[in-house]
Amino acid sequence: MSPEQCRAARGWLRWSQQALADRAKVALSTLKDFENRARKPIPNNLAAIRSALEAAGIEFTNGDVPGVRLRKKKR
Repeated sequence: MSPEQCRAARGWLRWSQQALADRAKVALSTLKDFENRARKPIPNNLAAIRSALEAAGIEFTNGDVPGVRLRKKKR
């Protein structure tokens, strides 16, 4: 997951940085620094951020053009 994907995912969900940090149980400074490319979080914090977004319905696409999308609801 790139910082850009993280920001886009938050946008889809309309979450603030604080909301995502709370759901992922990471420090707000960790999330801010990641999204600003100031530093890369340790692997377990990055996994927690990604897991929180995925639990909310985000899918990360990593094909030719990395991106994010909302997971389709099952009918």
